[in-house]
Amino acid sequence: MKVPSESTGRLAVAITGASGAIYAASFLRFACERYGTVYLTLSETAEGIVREELGVGDIREALSEEAREKVRLLDPKDLWSPPASGSHEYDGLVVVPCSVGTLGRIAAGVSDDLVTRSADVCLKERRKLILVVRETPLNLIQIRNMATVTEAGGVILPASPAFYQKPKSLEDMADFITAKIAGQLGLRSDLVPEWGETGG
Repeated sequence: MKVPSESTGRLAVAITGASGAIYAASFLRFACERYGTVYLTLSETAEGIVREELGVGDIREALSEEAREKVRLLDPKDLWSPPASGSHEYDGLVVVPCSVGTLGRIAAGVSDDLVTRSADVCLKERRKLILVVRETPLNLIQIRNMATVTEAGGVILPASPAFYQKPKSLEDMADFITAKIAGQLGLRSDLVPEWGETGG
């Protein structure tokens, strides 16, 4: 399946310091099949979580060699990199997983690193901004931050796998979230069966 013709062929992906590195790995595999260039940035905390949860030193180790060639790893402090500028075209930003701290800074318009600056760019340029928030329970401040981002044009996509597709592994559950992200990007996927195809 190809990216829609109106796509730039480029997508930004950020991994922040919330549990759920498996979601990032699943989505990166999908994104590298659909996009020619994937700009990737990880927070320092995210790097540690990737090592702890996936058992790899670099999340690109979870990708095929062909996919790794499409990933352009960017320093989270480098505000000179392409996604930090509205004049550089790319389809949008997916933050997966998205910590509530990152959510809060985006909601407040604080562009203090590449992730939050890229999010700011996507909102002002009316590009897709998808935040895969992974936190529970939520306090009122976090809920209000979600409302603020939604009102500004972003999408809050909680990491809440469903079970109607009868997942058989953690990877199946992560793929469900990837399929939901794909839908928000206007892409179809065959990662999970559509409702009505499972006898549900």
